[in-house]
Amino acid sequence: MEKIILLQQKQQNDINTYMPTDNTLNKLASFFSVFADYTRIKILTALCLCEMCVNDISVVLNINQTTVSHQLKFLKTNGAVKSRREGKIIYYSISNPSINDVMLNGVDYLLAN
Repeated sequence: MEKIILLQQKQQNDINTYMPTDNTLNKLASFFSVFADYTRIKILTALCLCEMCVNDISVVLNINQTTVSHQLKFLKTNGAVKSRREGKIIYYSISNPSINDVMLNGVDYLLAN
């Protein structure tokens, strides 16, 4: 049986033309997974304001250090944060201002609805 589609051919062509590759879609899904956890969002919010070490994040946000370290590893693996070492201390910051933009757009969306 032939499937019936209501879209016009131009719309079908536009979708096929602008649809990202599977690789890009997977990377995009991975990027958005960064924002899919309450604790990660708290950490990102703090890091959007200033560079911090694990201990400071733990104390300021009242989150167990092990949890902070685990979430920072996830965030770093997914490219949302970067780190730099100063002696024995590792400082974390957001990797790109676009992270802050996504966070602000999310808040704007919630306030508008």
